[in-house]
Amino acid sequence: MAVVADNQQTLDNLHSYFTRVGIASTGARELGDAATVPSGVASLVLFPDDFEQRAVEAFILTLRSLRPKLLILLVTSTPQHLGTAVEPDGSSVPPLVLPRPAFGWTILDAIRGRATDLDAD
Repeated sequence: MAVVADNQQTLDNLHSYFTRVGIASTGARELGDAATVPSGVASLVLFPDDFEQRAVEAFILTLRSLRPKLLILLVTSTPQHLGTAVEPDGSSVPPLVLPRPAFGWTILDAIRGRATDLDAD
């Protein structure tokens, strides 16, 4: 699992939680290039409120194009700003959106629930 948030405390807290429950995770404080998300990562948690809106939208759209099966979970207090980045496109898994704040177990439960739904398809 990869986590992208500008807040170091958010990254540290989620990494600690995921480690305690046996989930390997990596973290980044920058959006970077969507192509650099490791291929072994099955899900990505992004805190889009920490970054510029257009950069977030471009990152998500590019990531969905490059990695259509990647589970993307967005933790945000302003989901209306995500625009076309969260709309179904017919070829990739639509991102999950959770209201901010969200705790580690809420994030993990949402990802597990979506993974189970995809396995059933």
